[in-house]
Amino acid sequence: MLLTIDIGNTNMVFGIFQEEKMVGSFRLSTKSTATSDEIGILAVAYFERFGYKTEDVKACIIASVVPQVMYSITSAIIKYFGVEPLVVGTDVDAGLQFDPRCYETGRLGVDRAVNCIAAIKKYGAPFIILDFGTATTLDAVNAENIYVGGTIGPGLRVSLDALVSKTAMLPRVELQMPETILGRNTVEQIQAGVVGGYVGDMEYLIRRAIRELGCEDVKVIATGGLSRLIAQETDLIAIVDSSLTMDGLRMIYDENRDAKPIEVKNDDE
Repeated sequence: MLLTIDIGNTNMVFGIFQEEKMVGSFRLSTKSTATSDEIGILAVAYFERFGYKTEDVKACIIASVVPQVMYSITSAIIKYFGVEPLVVGTDVDAGLQFDPRCYETGRLGVDRAVNCIAAIKKYGAPFIILDFGTATTLDAVNAENIYVGGTIGPGLRVSLDALVSKTAMLPRVELQMPETILGRNTVEQIQAGVVGGYVGDMEYLIRRAIRELGCEDVKVIATGGLSRLIAQETDLIAIVDSSLTMDGLRMIYDENRDAKPIEVKNDDE
């Protein structure tokens, strides 16, 4: 088994692969104060709950945008699974090519590079990826498989949280589209403004990015926790792939399985 871990600002997503098939996945909250034992015990509990054996895990690969948790998560994998994880961006490179006018490799979030590698191999370029997480990112790869740029903006939940926290009377609402844009009460009006407005923002970015790419047949791919909510409200998103990052990590591991992870001392925090 291969264990893949994508560490985001809100959640750590774990994927369990047998060969090329993901047979299970689970999420833990990303907490900078979590110890290796806290993470390890929760991960082991998932394995036991669904009948998997931790000793069947033979390798692990991690992509992270939260440096503060890396010592604890790496130590947890070593102590509770008995393998030393490969870390994308530290032990291995994602392998994404960049336009000379764009970022150097180390400047792009590794999760975004992983997504691009997965999309190249699963769908082919050119494409645009929208990743709906704590932040919403857009990444564009041209027909030559070269990353040419992207955008970063607040995620949908972050936008709602900001609205509610800065207003005295507006309530927190469920993230969904109401039946009509012209909401008939405060809840519907917030939903229409936040979700509907967000869809409009995404459509503008997609159209502008496609125009700037200057390519034909650009695929628009959505991933992340709220991707289906947004995709069902627009015809511009053609593909929703919730496992894109996990698949990308597996692909990168397959190409770098002989790489040696940087040694991490195995002791308590």
